[in-house]
Amino acid sequence: MLRTVLPIGLALASLVLHGCASLPEGRRDPRDPFERFNRSVYQFNDALDRGIARPLARGYTKITPDPVETGVSNFFENLTYPTTIVNDVLQLKPTEFVQATARLVVNTTLGIGGLFDPATQLGIPSGDEDLGQTLGRWGVPPGPYIMVPIFGPYSARDVVADPADQYTNPRVYIDDPWLRYGLWGLEQIDQRASLLGTDEVLQRAFDPYAFIRNAYFERRKFQVSDGTAPPEELEIFEDETPAD
Repeated sequence: MLRTVLPIGLALASLVLHGCASLPEGRRDPRDPFERFNRSVYQFNDALDRGIARPLARGYTKITPDPVETGVSNFFENLTYPTTIVNDVLQLKPTEFVQATARLVVNTTLGIGGLFDPATQLGIPSGDEDLGQTLGRWGVPPGPYIMVPIFGPYSARDVVADPADQYTNPRVYIDDPWLRYGLWGLEQIDQRASLLGTDEVLQRAFDPYAFIRNAYFERRKFQVSDGTAPPEELEIFEDETPAD
C-alpha cells in the first residue's frame, strides 16, 4: 500500500508546486468539472510516460520475443477472469458466467497457468467485466471525470469500483511482496507496450487531453452497454483531431 500511496503523494505535491494548467478557449465539457486540475495531472502523467513508461515499453517489446510477449499478455488476461466471473454474477449474466469460468479453467490448466489461450481455439468467447460496469448496468452514472496521478483517466464511479476489483485478482493474495509488486510492474509494462501503436494517433490529436477523455467515456459506455449503445453515442468527437 505504501508503494502505491507514496508516488501519488509525490505527484500531488508536484502538481501543487507547479500550479494548475491553463484551460483552452471554448465550451467546457460538463463531464469534466475539475478540468483545470485534471489537465495538470495529465501533464504530470504525460511527462512520466515519456520519461519512464514509454521507453520501458519500447525496450520490452524490442528484447522480448513475440511468443513470450504473447504469453505474458495471456497470463495477465487470465488473471482478470475471476473479476469477470464475480461481476457476471452481480450482473445476472448466467451465460457469460459459464463462459468466463470455462475460459479460466481451460486456460489455467491446458494453457499452463494462462500462458497459452486454448479457450479461444475451442471457441469459448472472451469477456471483460468489472465493478464499474456492474454499477453502470444497475443505473449508477459515471460521474465527473478524474485524471488520477500515475494511473490515468477514471470516472468517479470507476475510482470507487476499481479498488474493490483488485481483491478479485489472485495477484493481491501473493504473500511475497517482491513477487506481487513485480507482477504488477510487469503487467503495467505489458499494457503500455500494447498501446504503443496508439501513440501516433494521440500525437496527431488537436487536444490530446480531450481526446483521451472522450475516448475513455465512449469506451466505458460501450462496455457498460455490452456494445449495444446507439452508434452515434460511440463516436469519438471528431473536432479533437485536426482536419486533413
